[in-house]
Amino acid sequence: MTKRRKTGVDKKEPTGMSAKTSDSKGSAEREMIRELAELLNETGLSEIEIEKSGLRIRVARQLTVSAVAAPVAALPAAAPAAAAAVAPAASEAATDFSKHPGAVKSPMVGTAYRAAEPGAAPFIEIGKRVGAGDTLLIIEAMKTMNQIPAPKAGTVSAILFENGQPVEFGEPLVIIE
Repeated sequence: MTKRRKTGVDKKEPTGMSAKTSDSKGSAEREMIRELAELLNETGLSEIEIEKSGLRIRVARQLTVSAVAAPVAALPAAAPAAAAAVAPAASEAATDFSKHPGAVKSPMVGTAYRAAEPGAAPFIEIGKRVGAGDTLLIIEAMKTMNQIPAPKAGTVSAILFENGQPVEFGEPLVIIE
């Protein structure tokens, strides 16, 4: 509908909506966005989307993950064991495990878990012997728990993920030698 204002200029406004109503609606939208942003911070989510009365609002934050190795020289002299622990971790990060012949790669995108449930014993530990077909870990994808079996028998020499860590397709997860 077209309403005529006193100035003689035609302005299209939805019927029954005044400038005051649209200002209060904009304020409500801004408040909803603030609440969603606060919810993102509280829950640790990276994105949230809501649709209400035909209005769709999506709030997302960009996460950057970077691995920074602490310089060994910066460690106190009284902690040689800590320095020794940092050195292997730095050399492990430099190693490309995706080309390792014993690498077990993720068959899907999802969240990797070391145990069947929180508090339960993990399926594998470094140094543990596994048989072909033994469950190494679980990947949750689309609310489905997928058991990842060992492709061959051997000894677990490295576990390359943290419990509850998101994983990508083809990402090396475990090394079996």
